[in-house]
Amino acid sequence: MAKINRQELQDSFSFKAVKTLSVVMDKYFLDPILGFLFPSAGDLLTAVFSVPHFYISAVKIKSLPLTLAVLLNVLVDSLVGMIPFWIGDIIDVFNRSYMKNARLIVGFVEGNQEVIREVNRKAVWTGVLILLVLGLIYLMILLLVWLWGVLGSAWDWLLSLFA
Repeated sequence: MAKINRQELQDSFSFKAVKTLSVVMDKYFLDPILGFLFPSAGDLLTAVFSVPHFYISAVKIKSLPLTLAVLLNVLVDSLVGMIPFWIGDIIDVFNRSYMKNARLIVGFVEGNQEVIREVNRKAVWTGVLILLVLGLIYLMILLLVWLWGVLGSAWDWLLSLFA
């Protein structure tokens, strides 16, 4: 981990954004609400709100294990939110990836050795899990495309009964 100026980082806009986003997205449930309002697309949209997390972990702290841990949390959150029929949105209420990422980043910034050891110890497995979750996201997208096709065909058939 590169030497960081803790006070400067804690005073930065991106660090404050991480803390604010974790509250808004997880405690006020904006993440699952956007997923509910915009199925699948909302979950991908909320991943954009993780940019400050990546910026701090990759650019400011310069920790590859921390960046991988943040990425894994974001990908798992996206995958869970993509589960159809609002099941993913319900699970998303309890997942709280933004709070997890904020805890990891704050732990690194404050020099919490327990958090730093945890992230560094799990770095290799995190990389493997990222590849696995990316594969699952790809399969979920294929499933959703197929499901929309089936539902569209069923809808067309139902409308043809009344024509």
